[in-house]
Amino acid sequence: MNLDEQLEQLIEQTIQGATATIPAHLEEIEQNKEVLKVNDPKEFVFGLIMGMGLGMASALMTTITNQIPTVEDQIKVRDMIYKKIPHIREQIFK
Repeated sequence: MNLDEQLEQLIEQTIQGATATIPAHLEEIEQNKEVLKVNDPKEFVFGLIMGMGLGMASALMTTITNQIPTVEDQIKVRDMIYKKIPHIREQIFK
């Protein structure tokens, strides 16, 4: 399996796992609203999921290539994750 296939698989697994925890994240935000001071919990969770995907993919790339991802690598990862935005938003805002 090449790097792009590994990235796609990891991104898919990360997004699936993260979207499964949406209700828990929203509940946690509600319970801690005084501390977190979040104006829009659903947008906050969207950012959290996007960050998880970007972070995991970058970590995998760093581990496999044994170097920090280049700007081009980061753009490739970003584009892979951006394809998932409609699905992520659908899961959050349904």
